Amino acid sequence: MGPRAIPRRTGANVVSSSTMVGSDTPLRITVVGAGVVGCYLGGRLARHADVTLVGRPHVLDPIRASGLTVESGKGVDDRIHVPSEALTLAETPESVRRSDVVLVCTKAGSSAAATAEFVPFLRPGTLVVGLQNGLHSADSIRDGVGSNPVIAGVIPFNVARTGPATYRRTSTGEIRIAEHPLAAPLLRVMEEAELQVRATDDIQAVLHGKVLLNLNNAVQALSGLPLRDELVDRDLRRCVALCQREAIRVFTAAGVVPRVPIAVPAGMLPFVMRLPTPVFRTLARTIMRVDADGTSSMNDDLVRGRPTEIDILQGEVVRMGRRLGVATPACAHMVELVHEAERAGPDRLRWTGAALLAELQRARRRARRLARMQFR
Repeated sequence: MGPRAIPRRTGANVVSSSTMVGSDTPLRITVVGAGVVGCYLGGRLARHADVTLVGRPHVLDPIRASGLTVESGKGVDDRIHVPSEALTLAETPESVRRSDVVLVCTKAGSSAAATAEFVPFLRPGTLVVGLQNGLHSADSIRDGVGSNPVIAGVIPFNVARTGPATYRRTSTGEIRIAEHPLAAPLLRVMEEAELQVRATDDIQAVLHGKVLLNLNNAVQALSGLPLRDELVDRDLRRCVALCQREAIRVFTAAGVVPRVPIAVPAGMLPFVMRLPTPVFRTLARTIMRVDADGTSSMNDDLVRGRPTEIDILQGEVVRMGRRLGVATPACAHMVELVHEAERAGPDRLRWTGAALLAELQRARRRARRLARMQFR
């Protein structure tokens, strides 16, 4: 059985009943920063909304040539093909002027620049949703947007570009969107597109929880292993647990109780990551699915020679820790190691679990010695 095909756009009749309240017009969604996550979301939503992808030519040109294919890793029957005629594809954000919802899917560090580009075309009342990693991306967008409503959302799964115009979700998770009256049509469209999604009244707790999960990105990237192989290496998981323990102490000092979008309490994550591998493997099967060749976005950045998001993940934990007086030596050393890997390029060191764990443990011992010397 082949991929499900979406009809070519012939007007509002090709979409479902999800419309703006009081209108027969399908919800008009513009994805700004259409990379792997943005293209995956756009492809899933295209059957149920009027979707525009704003991105770079190397992303959009293959879609123009052959359409967009999205997969969720469940097999051929879950593959969706979207003809290019069923999408609006643009390198510049003028199309934002006709949007009901703008999904910002750029890297977190590009939020301010992307906002400055699309805000001149933003209509009053258009909802802007920041879907990036980190704690402050929506704030950065809000600073540039002005009076338009801006909310944050969390994408918990990874997406890989597996062909020129093919994007596959490589792990599972439920999307969370901050509660807002204008978000209801978007939530309906996402549900119709069979995206697991839920509105939340505490998006900050969810954002902090996503940071906890994303602390694994640096460990996976430094190892160079596929995500599934990295997660069955107990020493690598113990490295993640060290970072997560520091982050939980920092978040507790800040008065934040993180909420993670998986079926494990946030405070239990370090314990789960330290479990013996056979036990961890059994538990992991019940709470997540990870493709055999899935990787993290940070790994992809290192492979392509791009700046990583380490400064908004472990780096954010370090900054908060300094402000709150909580030591974060493992996270601080991970920041240093990832920046070293960025500078090294293709010749970067691929860390084994044992070597990376020993390196982080040395960093913690050095930090304890320095702390004792300061109190003498």
